[in-house]
Amino acid sequence: VQLVESGGGLVQPGESLRLSCAASGFPFSIYAMTWHRQPPGKERELVATITNAGGSTNYADSVKGRFTISRDNAKKTVYLQMNSLKPEDTAVYYCGTTRLGVTYWGQGTQVIVSS
Repeated sequence: VQLVESGGGLVQPGESLRLSCAASGFPFSIYAMTWHRQPPGKERELVATITNAGGSTNYADSVKGRFTISRDNAKKTVYLQMNSLKPEDTAVYYCGTTRLGVTYWGQGTQVIVSS
């Protein structure tokens, strides 16, 4: 299983970013995917989840209405569209999946929201 995140960067409050996570090494289309984040000095927290076919999504209260998770099973990629970014969204963002009882993570992509 390999997960590779990209798309992070430094943005100002109110701006947008789109994160991508390219998956390989497992049958992507049959597994739910998640985005988590780890703010500086804090524990990793769940941001959003999406079912295998993309028909159902869930979000942390802190990002509802601002973030959108989506996936393209043909491209084996999951996305996180982040709008109206706030300084408290600063974190390393990880995509993940659980397969056969084991949770896999990518290496993460840094998002910094600062003026």
